[in-house]
Amino acid sequence: MEDTRDMNIPQSIAIIMDGNGRWAQKRGLPRNMGHREGCKAVESLIEDCARLGVKYLTVYAFSTENWKRSEEEVSGLMQLFRYYAERLLKKAKENGVRVRMIGDRSRFPEDIIASINKLEAETRDNTVMTFVMAANYGGRDEIRRAAMRYAEDVSQGIRKKGELSEADFSEYLDTAGMPDPDLLIRTSGELRLSNFLMWQCAYSEIVITDVLWPDFDKAELLECIKEFNGRKRRFGGV
Repeated sequence: MEDTRDMNIPQSIAIIMDGNGRWAQKRGLPRNMGHREGCKAVESLIEDCARLGVKYLTVYAFSTENWKRSEEEVSGLMQLFRYYAERLLKKAKENGVRVRMIGDRSRFPEDIIASINKLEAETRDNTVMTFVMAANYGGRDEIRRAAMRYAEDVSQGIRKKGELSEADFSEYLDTAGMPDPDLLIRTSGELRLSNFLMWQCAYSEIVITDVLWPDFDKAELLECIKEFNGRKRRFGGV
């Protein structure tokens, strides 16, 4: 096992989990089999990150654009969430992990909304790590919804017009109270943000790996953290 004592472990890691479909296609399997294997990779990652000392792990589970996929694939993803919700709850409790969801959950079926609420409620007091699922999430949609909430507060006299700092606006985002990601990982070699945490990742270090998501494991995670450790974070300064 690799010694991580001298590693600077990022406080907050965000991951664009890409490549489930291609993983399945390479093996002549249906795309939803790739999503199933991808869920297993998430389970392992939660445990690994909690043990490494990561405090926030945010994964891109389902985007606002993913509804455009075939009805069969979307239906399969909904069924997969139903199946893994209880497994996720068990894994979270075993590892002291709090579960939170960002995104607009209102579009999901009622039973899935109930499962999300249950995950959040039953893990609320866990403190080892916070696991954040971005579901029916889009960075632009998040900013739009935040702007609408801010405008409503101005109209109600809760906020004064014209007085808005970046810190103030961050309080209206889905991620209010969470640190911005130190490290953003994208699997499968794609070189884009795909509308993920557009505000929060302004100064995140980005690491791209060619590994397809179902094959992403602790060894690959540590390689990404090693690359992160080699970066000089200046946040716009010298």
